[in-house]
Amino acid sequence: MKKTIENSLILLVEDSPEDYETTVRAFRKSGLKNGIVHCQDGDEAIDYLFHRGKFADAGKHHLPGIILLDLNLPGTDGREVLKEIKKNETLKKIPVVVLTTSSDERDIEQCYADGANSYIQKPVDLSGFFDAVKRLKEYWFEISIIPKI
Repeated sequence: MKKTIENSLILLVEDSPEDYETTVRAFRKSGLKNGIVHCQDGDEAIDYLFHRGKFADAGKHHLPGIILLDLNLPGTDGREVLKEIKKNETLKKIPVVVLTTSSDERDIEQCYADGANSYIQKPVDLSGFFDAVKRLKEYWFEISIIPKI
């Protein structure tokens, strides 16, 4: 039986409260009902994924089916978070979608070299952002088949 991330938890690593709220609204508008865990910086995301600190209870803090990762984060940035995820045998199976404002070719190249599964530049206008999230939802949550974690 194929495994999709249709009912899986989403880890959204985003430091901007406005971008977080916009992403959640876009997901809800597109009909996505998945639970969303929000980490506001790279250090918190790493703690969540490795069950450290306030996330030490692995039974309470489940691994996500997909990670949406901003690059420009305070503390440990998204580039380092991506590297940590992809060098771990369990975590590297989780799809990581870089969702960022950066269109820098060096960022794009490096993220794919480090194992990103997709790289999406955040559209500037709200309707473009909603459309991008709708397409992300259609691909990752309805079409794509993922390995068991």
